[in-house]
Amino acid sequence: MTQRTVVVVKLALWAACLAPLALLVARGFGYAGGLGVNPVEHVLDVCGTTGLNLLMLTLCISPLRRSLGINRLVSFRRLLGLFAFFYVALHFSTYALLDLGLIFQPQFAWNTLLADIVERPYITVGFTALVLLIPLAVTSTRALQRRLGKNWVKLHRLVYVIAILGVLHFWWQKKSDADVAEPLLYAFLLAVVLGERLKHRLVHAKAAVPASYRRVEPPQAGEKASH
Repeated sequence: MTQRTVVVVKLALWAACLAPLALLVARGFGYAGGLGVNPVEHVLDVCGTTGLNLLMLTLCISPLRRSLGINRLVSFRRLLGLFAFFYVALHFSTYALLDLGLIFQPQFAWNTLLADIVERPYITVGFTALVLLIPLAVTSTRALQRRLGKNWVKLHRLVYVIAILGVLHFWWQKKSDADVAEPLLYAFLLAVVLGERLKHRLVHAKAAVPASYRRVEPPQAGEKASH
C-alpha cells in the first residue's frame, strides 16, 4: 500500500465517518425525511450506534493487519478511534443537554444526570466507557506516543474494556427482547476479536520461551571416545 493510497483511503474514511453527522444535520433542517416523531431519541441512536461501530472497526484493525499482512492498516486506527470518541461524546452530550434538559434546566438536570449514572446500570457502564475513552483520545498524538513509550501501549489496551462496556450499554438500553438480535451480533463480533487477541498473545508468549535443549553428559572416566 503506497503513501498515496493511504491518503486516498484516509480521505474516504473522513467522508464516511462524517456522513452520519451530515445526514443528521440535513434531517434536522427537514430534509431526507426529518428526524421523526422523537428527534432527540433518533440523534441518540445514530450517535451511539455510529460510535460503537467505529469502536469495533478500530478493534478489527490489528487482526486484519496480521491476517492480511498489510501493516499500513495501522495508519487508519487513530482516525477511526478519534471518530469513535467524537460520536460517543456527542451521544452523551445529546443525552445530557437535550434529553435531560441540562441546557434548559441546569440544576434539575444535573441532579437527574448524577442519579442516572449511579442508579441506572446501562448509563453507568456507558458513562464509564466515555470516561475511559478520554485519556485514549488525549494521548493519541505521535508525540505523546513517543513520550509514553511502553506505557502508551498499556494505556491503550483499555480499548478492550471500553468495547465490552459499550456492548453492555447497548444491550441493556434495549427495552424489549425483540431487539436482542443486534446486541448479540455486536457481542459475537467482540468475542471473535477478543479471542483472536488472546490467541495472538498466547502464541507470542510461547514463541518467546527459549527452546528446550538436550543436555549432553560429559564422557565418564574409562569410556572410549567415539570417532
